[in-house]
Amino acid sequence: MKIRLILCLMMGALAFSCSHPVKTTQEVMFYKDSTRVGVPFAKDPTVVHFKDRYLMYYSVPPRNWDKQEGWNIGIAESKDMIHWDKIGEMTPDPDAPYEAKGLCAPGSFLRNDTIHLFYQTYGNARQDAICHAYSTDGLNFVRDATNPIFHPEPSDWSCGRAIDAEVFEFNGKYFLYFATRDPDYQIQKLGVATAKAGCDFHRDDWTLAADSSILYPVHPWEGKCIEGASITRQGDKLYMFYAGAYNNAPQQIGVAVSEDGIVWKRLSEEPFLRNGQPGEWNESESGHPGIFTDRDGRTILFYQGNNDKGKTWLLSNVEVFWNDGIPYMK
Repeated sequence: MKIRLILCLMMGALAFSCSHPVKTTQEVMFYKDSTRVGVPFAKDPTVVHFKDRYLMYYSVPPRNWDKQEGWNIGIAESKDMIHWDKIGEMTPDPDAPYEAKGLCAPGSFLRNDTIHLFYQTYGNARQDAICHAYSTDGLNFVRDATNPIFHPEPSDWSCGRAIDAEVFEFNGKYFLYFATRDPDYQIQKLGVATAKAGCDFHRDDWTLAADSSILYPVHPWEGKCIEGASITRQGDKLYMFYAGAYNNAPQQIGVAVSEDGIVWKRLSEEPFLRNGQPGEWNESESGHPGIFTDRDGRTILFYQGNNDKGKTWLLSNVEVFWNDGIPYMK
């Protein structure tokens, strides 16, 4: 009887294990840069593949919160987009007075054998603008002599500020997406400028493409802010991954689509990537997307998050899949 009972229990356990196989957990990227303030603090990721490695550029705070230094840009490298090593920083150039208060929020663009980095000045409120630098090794950057290269003129829809640059080539033009604020400096929204393909990205190359915001907050989860536009192409359409709501509100990520790079339509009224559940690493937000299309066509969404209302910041990523022009995550 005992033997039969044991056999039945063993058979039952075997049947359960076969019908409910143990799931293997895939390794997840969690990048932490503690070199500046002693705790993990990295924001605003953007990635390129360059010379047999991936390079990630991101924002880092002032050392020990020294306001005289301002925010700077960190540089990390990886072979697999999971494990990253910090290899350098882009700090203010003493010959670039526009960077005196800091620089951050990079957007990377690879053209031939050169990395072009579009970034913002920091700490100047309405006067913050987009700058440009280039590098042939990924570490050392030459500033554009015409910096800052772009900001919109103050108008009834913009205070004149420009931050969070993203450049993408489409239909024979370069599109420069940026975040700005309304004249009352309350609502963050997106604008776009264009330049001819093959240009040098100088200040005179850019023209405001729409004298109005191309995307501004309308849904409750977007709060008073849309920023951090990041672009990928699928077929003949552009897809924008954007951040909705200010930091830790919580900020979450949405997606919009466009056929011309100027007129955008949201794919959903809800976020594409939400903040985490209570106790998860991204409970306070999943924000500031950096969408990256690899050489094999895979689409990887980099983003920032934390679970302590911004006392720390980590960077992670998730693969995005596509079904008839609709992105989804597994």
